Amino acid sequence: MSHSWAELRSRALVETDDYLVLDKPAGISVTGERHDTDLVRIAADAGERVIPVHRIDKVTSGAVLLARSTDAHGPLTRQFAVRTVAKTYLAITASIGLPDVGTVDLPLCTGRKNRVRVAAPREEIRCADGRWTVPGSVVRAGSFASTTVLRRLWEGAGHTLVAAEPHTGRRHQIRVHLAWIGHPIAGDPLFGTASGRRTSLHAWRLAFDDADGRRVEVRAEPEVAFWDPVATVLAAPDRAALLG
Repeated sequence: MSHSWAELRSRALVETDDYLVLDKPAGISVTGERHDTDLVRIAADAGERVIPVHRIDKVTSGAVLLARSTDAHGPLTRQFAVRTVAKTYLAITASIGLPDVGTVDLPLCTGRKNRVRVAAPREEIRCADGRWTVPGSVVRAGSFASTTVLRRLWEGAGHTLVAAEPHTGRRHQIRVHLAWIGHPIAGDPLFGTASGRRTSLHAWRLAFDDADGRRVEVRAEPEVAFWDPVATVLAAPDRAALLG
């Protein structure tokens, strides 16, 4: 599906002279990655310059922060580097059985064909007191520490709604972490089983500081298609109540 910049621009959650937060639809890239179209290119073709401060995957929808100048880009990017930005994603897994609260503390690395994976044998993963880890002795060289905190919001009919907070910002982090602990995201074509539906991963909340030090908090409500795996068992009013 093609998107015009006017259409994408209408999905702005907040904007200033320094930045723009868009509610990106699933199926469009933020920038590059060998795709024919992306937010940056579509904006440029319409005469507007935006610079990604961070990225979310093509299959992921939700809040993405774009700087409107090079001067604004640096201070915003540094907040991600020092981890003062708060991010919360919503995911629907094709599974049940997650604890109320859990922490996935599994290092990631890049494997064959540039595919991200946990940097240790799957059979070495252990879960104790709601924390998934691997012994340091089995971690592959060149790995990167990666931590995701999970909160179970609802489960039923073979699926679980999860709020995921990545405390590190590795590529595909939430998707890999959930898949490797046995709870792949519904519709994930890389780490789960593609179902013909979109991947049920959504960048729900984002909080950062503006140039004046004011905390900016934005929230992108998931679109109807995000809920497809549980549409018959979780009605719209119940979804709204779960998200508060």
